[in-house]
Amino acid sequence: MFQGKTYWLIGASEGLGRDLAGLLAEEGAQLVLSARNAERLDSLAASLPGARALQMDVTDDASVRAAASGLGEIDGVIYCAGAYEPMSAEAWDVDEALKVSEVNYTGALRSLGHVVPGMAARGAGHVVLIGSLAGFRGLPGAIGYGASKSALMHLAENLYMDLSRKGVTVQQVNPGFIKTRLTEKNSFDMPFIITSEDAARRTLGAMKSGRFATSYPWQMAAFFRLGAVLPIRLFRRLMGA
Repeated sequence: MFQGKTYWLIGASEGLGRDLAGLLAEEGAQLVLSARNAERLDSLAASLPGARALQMDVTDDASVRAAASGLGEIDGVIYCAGAYEPMSAEAWDVDEALKVSEVNYTGALRSLGHVVPGMAARGAGHVVLIGSLAGFRGLPGAIGYGASKSALMHLAENLYMDLSRKGVTVQQVNPGFIKTRLTEKNSFDMPFIITSEDAARRTLGAMKSGRFATSYPWQMAAFFRLGAVLPIRLFRRLMGA
């Protein structure tokens, strides 16, 4: 499936993105790796056959345009860039909330707009957006993060509706808690937390499955999927509101 195909992996320098890059390289994919951290990016590209680094800041229009101009034709794009800051409405930090939204959602609009129209015109391509279980319902302490992931997941649905009959595969992958430098910021218990290596394996499996949407781990996914259809008053009570 991936042998000889070129994938642009955005958000490749850390966590899920970094481990997913290694798995895709093992599958024979040629990778274009993008992230803000040039040093981490270069070290990863040097360790993977057929990979090249293309430094990019998804929050900066000029940076994205410059990267896209040097991209070349690609077969797939994976938007894995992510930012997170625990934040309640009582402790709202405007700058941090905007930064999280820029990375998680607006950056996808900036990046995908340079490659998706070309895929549609060719009648071939693969688009993967990494959402979150937090995007299914409003949660406490998730100002900025939850809404931005929900928007990204909705974008995946928009893309599917436009591209499903044009030869372009669109997929949405929604992880639960992953042990990374971002979740280290949390002071609360994180049920069923998994390693980034495990998350990468599950994400690769989701990509191979061809399903539009995959959520994991199943225990947390079942809770949030149920929460999406429960009466809103009941869900709010379960979450302590």
